[in-house]
Amino acid sequence: MPSIFENPELEPEELAARLLVTPTALDDLTLSDAMKVVAYMRPQRIAAGTVFIQEGETRRNDYMLLILEGDIAVESDLPGVNESMVVNIIGPGHLIGEMGLLDGAPRSATCTASTDIAAAVLSRTGLMRLLKDHPRVGSKLLLAISKRLADRLRETTRKLKTFAQMNKAMQQELAVIMNNRTAGPGQPGKGVSKG
Repeated sequence: MPSIFENPELEPEELAARLLVTPTALDDLTLSDAMKVVAYMRPQRIAAGTVFIQEGETRRNDYMLLILEGDIAVESDLPGVNESMVVNIIGPGHLIGEMGLLDGAPRSATCTASTDIAAAVLSRTGLMRLLKDHPRVGSKLLLAISKRLADRLRETTRKLKTFAQMNKAMQQELAVIMNNRTAGPGQPGKGVSKG
């Protein structure tokens, strides 16, 4: 598949700005705002197979990427085992690393380029320059990132509630099974109705 940069219909900066205002990125920005943000980003290419963000990584955490081209596998380590699980596959128009841009804390997931990647990178230094030069646009960007993170937190909370409900139902089923096993021969187990 030819790269978007080989025969571009749009200039790379305009493509990045258009992707930045999509629902998978920051649709609260206007195209004009996004063009200003993109001016503070730098291009980056990532070869297929490259692990470019490692869960728990504590250095070089102060940036986010906007995917312009390619697919990325997002993985999380499974607690208690030496394995990880792919939790998402993301492509053009998605952002990665917004939390690191804001707080520089250890990365929360591992990201691997499934294909060759073209991305635009906004560092914390770039964000600070944007806030100084264009405070209104910088503030809108921070608000849009905050809204996106709040949406993700709400979705995670919803998933945790569902998981807790499933876990409770499984515990109840296991209790019934264990009661049936410990009941004497010919005696119904606790919680089992006579039918």
